[in-house]
Amino acid sequence: MAVLYAFLANLRTVADSDLFWQLATGRWVVQHHRVFSSDVFSYTAQGQPWIYPAGSGLILYAAYLIGGYVLLSWMGAAACSGTVGLLLRRGTAASAAIAIVAVPLIAERTVPRAEMFTVVLFAACLSLLWSYHRTGHARLWLLPLLMMAWVNLHLGFVAGLALMATFAGVEILEMPFSGARRDGAVRRLRHAAPWFLTAAMATLANPWGWGIYSAIVRQDRAMALHSGWIAEWGSVPLNWTALSVISLRYVRGAFYLLLAIAAIAALVALLQRQLGAAILLMGSLYPGARHIRMDALTACVVVVVGGYFLSAGWQRAAGRISSSRMRSALAASALAMVAALAVLRSADVVRNYRNHSSSRFGTGLSWWLPERATAFIELEKLPDEIFNTYNVGGYLVWRLGPRHRDYLDGRAVPFGPDIFHHQAELLQSSPDSELWQREAEHYNINTILLPVLRYESLGNTLRTFCRSTEWRPVYLDEISAVFVRRRPETEALIKRSEVDCATAPLPRGSLLQSADGAFNQWANTASILAALGRYSEAMAALDKAGEIFPDSFFVAGVRGSILQAMGLRSDAEREYAKAVSLEPRSASGWFALSRLYQDEGRIRQSTGAERRAIDLSSTPQPQECVKLAHLYLETGQPRAALQALDEAARSAPPDLLAQTGVSSFRYDVALGRAAAWRALGDAKRATGWDEEAVRALVPEK
Repeated sequence: MAVLYAFLANLRTVADSDLFWQLATGRWVVQHHRVFSSDVFSYTAQGQPWIYPAGSGLILYAAYLIGGYVLLSWMGAAACSGTVGLLLRRGTAASAAIAIVAVPLIAERTVPRAEMFTVVLFAACLSLLWSYHRTGHARLWLLPLLMMAWVNLHLGFVAGLALMATFAGVEILEMPFSGARRDGAVRRLRHAAPWFLTAAMATLANPWGWGIYSAIVRQDRAMALHSGWIAEWGSVPLNWTALSVISLRYVRGAFYLLLAIAAIAALVALLQRQLGAAILLMGSLYPGARHIRMDALTACVVVVVGGYFLSAGWQRAAGRISSSRMRSALAASALAMVAALAVLRSADVVRNYRNHSSSRFGTGLSWWLPERATAFIELEKLPDEIFNTYNVGGYLVWRLGPRHRDYLDGRAVPFGPDIFHHQAELLQSSPDSELWQREAEHYNINTILLPVLRYESLGNTLRTFCRSTEWRPVYLDEISAVFVRRRPETEALIKRSEVDCATAPLPRGSLLQSADGAFNQWANTASILAALGRYSEAMAALDKAGEIFPDSFFVAGVRGSILQAMGLRSDAEREYAKAVSLEPRSASGWFALSRLYQDEGRIRQSTGAERRAIDLSSTPQPQECVKLAHLYLETGQPRAALQALDEAARSAPPDLLAQTGVSSFRYDVALGRAAAWRALGDAKRATGWDEEAVRALVPEK
């Protein structure tokens, strides 16, 4: 049941943006017959160091050539079910039950992309090592082979090295015990050490040798940057607000339940004097909580190790129940609950229950990718270079490369630490501004591909760009927009294809056949029309979307934003309240409600909604924490304001902390702290922070 559920959970349309630059990597290597060590896909980071295992790209590219996006979807399903199968290779009924809980986490990280190889190989190594630790017998000669493959597939091979080091530590912690237990640990460690060393040396069997570790170092240095901007590198919210809205039908609920399972299993391990195993269990929780991307690896450890100890704990507890009927009834009840969860989740997956995301059950290419816009660019032979956002860069490289290079893509590392902030600054500026003019001239940018679907939150950017005189829209659908710069060579295209954002018909093209596909088209259409101020059309589109999924929190949220823009605040509040009741885990819904309360002068209610939104966010919200601090100051809570400002400073990424000037983050934090200490009657500290605010105005030399 666990393996079948895992297969269904990941039989989804191809949607991950990283897949596409990995496909492009495989294509480039095949075409050039060599592996590159510097960026070849962008015009902003051209020639910058970029080392990434090419094996995964070659496998994915081969799969695409054989079976297209359909085969890639099947690969994702096979990776997920294969991972669960490996975890349960020597498992128990308890392990299978935990696996059913963990499937959503594993499925998220085994979508078709290079990372899926790390999850599968981690499960294989974990299963092998745990079996060896428990029995003293396992095919350890497989470890070097697995590591040799792993280092050429994904940089996550370091997780395999960490796993072997951890198991060596587990054996070392057995040494203080006397007799057979100590002797067994010594024997296992002595036998395993050569294989561990050989496996570590096998990682040098890659095109760069020791140089592969320089890529790991660069990735680690970029971690703070990734954590601040990229959702999958964000952390799992661990606070009472997040815990109060747990649902086992959603991914985050699965992680919280695994935390509890790991804690119980660790307690059982300690009762059995298995200190090393308990440390392994609890230690595995940290990376999963620290970075959402590590959830699947945490889940693997809890399934294998936690399953073993829960099974042992159940056997011990069952032995104290004298009635065999009672034991059977308890076991049957537990089985029935887990089976019901598996059936319910499988049904949710197949019918896309409340899943209006970028991927849906089935095979092929996801709906969210700018396929029609890139086809337009290709057909019209639009001039280089193309400006794009982070999420669509990989698809642009794959779909339009090698003729067109990208501005930014999911690799992030070769682009440097300032790229995210700089991109945000561009998107928040008028395309007629001096900033855009310098950027366009420096890189010879003549085309902009702007994703405008609802997940991107670029409605204000679209509205601003549509008003530009320097850049004109030549394509618009419910997914993306294309703009070209006014040049003699583009005037004919502008006259032929210019789009009037005030009247352009949306959605463009026929509706997708499935219910969720039609919903996504209407929902995206409504979001774009609302951003363009076409409120009556947006409301009509929302009605269409609501007819398909009446309980959509997104429909209620957009309707609330339209009503608020129209000045109908009481109606807007009703819709926002409906949105957060339908999806209490949505940080964006609570942020919207907080803004409405603040506009109405209801500061205490705004403070509560803002606090809740920050607590539910997986990525740091330093600037929102500063806003929360000002709300606390307005309501006479200076100590709470100081705590919010401390939280803001701790969570701020380096590029944000480095800014200076009147509107800089450092300046705002310093002023807020000065105001808070002044409210507490501490003039000395207030003056000190006033001085810090002045220093934040001047760039550091």
